[in-house]
Amino acid sequence: MTGESRSGAEERGGSPVLMLTLATIGFAVNFWAWALISPLGPMFRKTGALGELSESDVALLVAVPVIVGSLGRIVVGALTDKYGGRLMFPLVSAATVVPVLFIGFVAIDSYALLLVGGFFLGIGGTAFAVGVPFVNAWFPPERRGFAVGVFGAGMGGTAISALTTVTLFERNETLPFVLTAVALTAYAVISWLLLRDAPGRVVPTTSLLSRLNANSRLPITWQACILYAVAFGGYVAFSVYLPAYLINAHGLTPADAANRMAGFVVVAVICRPVGGALSDRLGPIPVLAGVYALVAVCAAVAATTPPLMGIGTVVFLAMAAALGAGSGAVFALIARVTEPARVGGVTGLVGAAGGLGGFVPPLLMGYVYGQTESYGIGLGLLAVTAALTLALTLTVVRRTAQAHEGATA
Repeated sequence: MTGESRSGAEERGGSPVLMLTLATIGFAVNFWAWALISPLGPMFRKTGALGELSESDVALLVAVPVIVGSLGRIVVGALTDKYGGRLMFPLVSAATVVPVLFIGFVAIDSYALLLVGGFFLGIGGTAFAVGVPFVNAWFPPERRGFAVGVFGAGMGGTAISALTTVTLFERNETLPFVLTAVALTAYAVISWLLLRDAPGRVVPTTSLLSRLNANSRLPITWQACILYAVAFGGYVAFSVYLPAYLINAHGLTPADAANRMAGFVVVAVICRPVGGALSDRLGPIPVLAGVYALVAVCAAVAATTPPLMGIGTVVFLAMAAALGAGSGAVFALIARVTEPARVGGVTGLVGAAGGLGGFVPPLLMGYVYGQTESYGIGLGLLAVTAALTLALTLTVVRRTAQAHEGATA
């Protein structure tokens, strides 16, 4: 057999709403773990707990889990197409427990060991590539934008980390890691018992490498990679680097900076399902065009370093809303123009691009700030990038969506 075969073992019942709820919780818990180091990075530099750290050292520390979690999505997404979310969700969650405990009990006083722990902490970031194909298979095409957007709200796990990690760490250095490990373990058990793959799920019969190669050749794959690298990559970049920016540019304390970053995350999380729902109603292209136009304007204003009380807060929250909505709209677009059996593989590649989009800016911002003591150049580059992505959306991506609609009409 060279085509696709249906999975007979998974013809078990399940509620789409329950499956969506469990997947969203799993995404949030794994992203909570994935973001544990970010709130602590600026504090390590300020207290000197790890020795003399430069801004670039802190940027690398918080970026390592992002890069690993991003690249890991390529393989995990393809494996989810093959084995289903019912197996992959508890597996990823259980695997993430190990680096969480390693950081909390072994690596917390060593920069080198924190880099090692952060590398394996990236496993938690691959949960995204499990959830998208899992949720996508449970819902009809006209509801997938909203459903995947709701699942994407699980990225609010980074807000849990931002709001709790510093406070818990100040009480006891191991406390945030123990609590996260307990949550991951509980979810691994619950998901193993309750999750069900969608009845009639189409299972690929070809090899992993051949599927990765075929998926990478789809026009929507590379186009969505660019769109998501800017939308979700921008969100990730701000969620890991915003505390350092607020401390250095506006003189906030680590706790206050972490709380404000959490506000940024919450706005983005709320707007992600909104972006998916609007895409179901209006189409993904108009939503994405509005998103990138808004990001371009707000980033240009932020590059002037306006006062935080007032216009500064407005532009950052507006960017959070746009980046969240854009992240939801990208996967609404993928759901519209991609065969269901390929959604996991395409999601893995696109999710990797999104994470990579979040990996580079913190390093660039840290380097530029170290050389100039200004964030204006980095934010100006974001404005230019968003404007170029807007142009791509209105031309090449629009033609791809129209071609698919014509072929399926």
